[in-house]
Amino acid sequence: MAYQLYRNTTLGNSLQESLDELIQSQQITPQLALQVLLQFDKAINSALAQRVRNRVNFRGSLNTYRFCDNVWTFVLNDVEFREVTELVKVDKVKIVACDGKMLLSEVKQHKQFMHGIESSRDNRTLVPILQNE
Repeated sequence: MAYQLYRNTTLGNSLQESLDELIQSQQITPQLALQVLLQFDKAINSALAQRVRNRVNFRGSLNTYRFCDNVWTFVLNDVEFREVTELVKVDKVKIVACDGKMLLSEVKQHKQFMHGIESSRDNRTLVPILQNE
């Protein structure tokens, strides 16, 4: 099962609102809407793990941090994000990072099924969610 964190993004919220409207107008069942959301969770997690290659450096003052149920949560103040030539400053940011090992294994299984490729690497990564508070 993929992380459901991305349902709170603009894209995820828009999808949920559209599904709610379709349910209200009885064009789809709640069960179908749930299947669509589960597919969204898998697709967004897979796309971010496989397609995003950009790196961003950031620096700020750590306000609070927490590690619970394999999820890191950091709240930072006065944060600067740098990507090559671009600089963005924010007053406060919340970063939620989850262990991506489960996600990577799901992606590898899908690739093996689709392409018959044996995977020899077992990488660990973090799947971040950034929220400007």
